[in-house]
Amino acid sequence: MTETRTKTPWWRVIGPGLLVAATGVGAADLATSSFSGMQLGLGVLWAVAFGAFLKYVLTEGIARYQLVTGDTLIEGAVRKIGWPFITVFLVYFFLWTFVVGGALASGAGVGANALFPVFDDPVIGKRFFGALHSGIAVALVMGGGYKLFERVMRVCIALMFIAVVVTALRLGVDWPAVIQGLFVPSRESISGEGAKWTIALLGGVGGTLTILCYGYWIREEDREGLQWLRKCRIDLAVAYVMTALFGFAMVIIGSKLESEGSGATLVADLGYSLEDTLGFGGRVMFLVGAYGAIFSSLLGVWQCVPFVFADMYGLVTHKGDPHEIDEKALPYRGYLIAMAFVSCIPLFVSFKSIQLVYGVIGACFMPLISILLLYLNGPALPDATQRNRWYTVIALLVCIAFFCMAAYFDIQRRLM
Repeated sequence: MTETRTKTPWWRVIGPGLLVAATGVGAADLATSSFSGMQLGLGVLWAVAFGAFLKYVLTEGIARYQLVTGDTLIEGAVRKIGWPFITVFLVYFFLWTFVVGGALASGAGVGANALFPVFDDPVIGKRFFGALHSGIAVALVMGGGYKLFERVMRVCIALMFIAVVVTALRLGVDWPAVIQGLFVPSRESISGEGAKWTIALLGGVGGTLTILCYGYWIREEDREGLQWLRKCRIDLAVAYVMTALFGFAMVIIGSKLESEGSGATLVADLGYSLEDTLGFGGRVMFLVGAYGAIFSSLLGVWQCVPFVFADMYGLVTHKGDPHEIDEKALPYRGYLIAMAFVSCIPLFVSFKSIQLVYGVIGACFMPLISILLLYLNGPALPDATQRNRWYTVIALLVCIAFFCMAAYFDIQRRLM
């Protein structure tokens, strides 16, 4: 590793972490945060901070394993566990691609239609803009490569963060209540139905499978070797602090407004509620921020998820031997195009049963990643000095406990 690579300007250190954090915040997360604010008020802010911390623990573990071994977490799991991991992961991965891809396309369609209401029928607007944004994402990924992708994502991140935080501040912030909500959980947030929304909020902060993207994006930045570990930790810390601040803002906005919408529709309805308080400009500002969050999530998934497939494809075809992932090769581009096409199907048909299957299988992803990190960054890690410390083990066990609760409530909700 050259000396010039280790002396990186501070502003260049902050990069892949923001990308993975922004990719993990989609329309469903916006809706969950705002709806939790409506139901529970500011007493649920502690869950946003705690959820961001847990995702930091997991993503730091993914980065640490890769920088120590040179393998992505997927590569390490395939080589250490083999076909049991490949089978379970691929089942989850394909279901995740279909359901989350469809949800992201739908969210982008609803968000764009709210910002540019050119169709009288919102369903037609959702379908048109959803398919359009899926195609735009494919064109950006295939035509511009990682550098263009990173620039577009930075613009989206700036829009989403500034617009939503400014909206929350303009609505007025009860700072004593915010401080209390950060450090003292309200009774409503830890009991009864409120506990379910708290767990959902905690589990939704910062994404699920998309945390795996961090390993591929630090490769794109040529971050290899332990000399990058401290900088990756700084990168992730800044990213998840910004994620938490964004979540705080959405909870604050939700606590100030009322809406009868749900899912991505809730975000659009919030915009109209804001118009009564902040005027047309306030509504547009919020919808621009929400749009930035939704499109950055879609674009991040379209760029990175094909990396995961191409990585797994190379591991299977090379029987676990080292391989390179080529963004211009068929495994990457083929999966990108297939994902973009398949994600448009839910825009036109009902897929409630597929959502149920995904909810049952997919809700277990975060606990399984926590268990995997306990093993891969524990006895399976060759460098004993970089293995999980006692406090990291405790944090991962807490991740397992909380995300298992999140999985239970999610499955229970979908089965009702």
